[in-house]
Amino acid sequence: MKELNITVPVKALGNEELSDTDRELVRLAREATFRSYSPYSHFSVGAAILLDNGEIVTGSNQENAATPSSLCAERTAAYYAHSRYPDAKFTTIAIAARDTAGHPLAAPISPCGACRQALLEFETLAGRDVRVILAGRAQCYLLPSVASLLPLCFTHFE
Repeated sequence: MKELNITVPVKALGNEELSDTDRELVRLAREATFRSYSPYSHFSVGAAILLDNGEIVTGSNQENAATPSSLCAERTAAYYAHSRYPDAKFTTIAIAARDTAGHPLAAPISPCGACRQALLEFETLAGRDVRVILAGRAQCYLLPSVASLLPLCFTHFE
């Protein structure tokens, strides 16, 4: 038997350490949380995706009384980005959440498993790593790729 140790490279950065572009993505992700429709969970999430054509697309979580019909912020943004700009490739996604008082959550949050798998599809379409910024109130986690969020991820091979 061989044991594998899988590590995930994560940089913890203060907001002031982010590049101007990354700070803008975080700002837009936080802004998107205010467009969340989350009357059931009261958990507002926003995402902002930078495309290689320079466009930034945002999304927020949208809930439904039939819970499986709800959609997370990451997939809302990703599906809209690809339907609006089908030839553009994702370069970076920022994800943020806020509390019920409207303040950014203290700790960064990460996408659910379904969103990780969906985002991996767009990383595959891009043909390169898509950077991930998980935004907390004073600190962000920067990951080099969507695949780093999903070790031993499922992909299809041709």
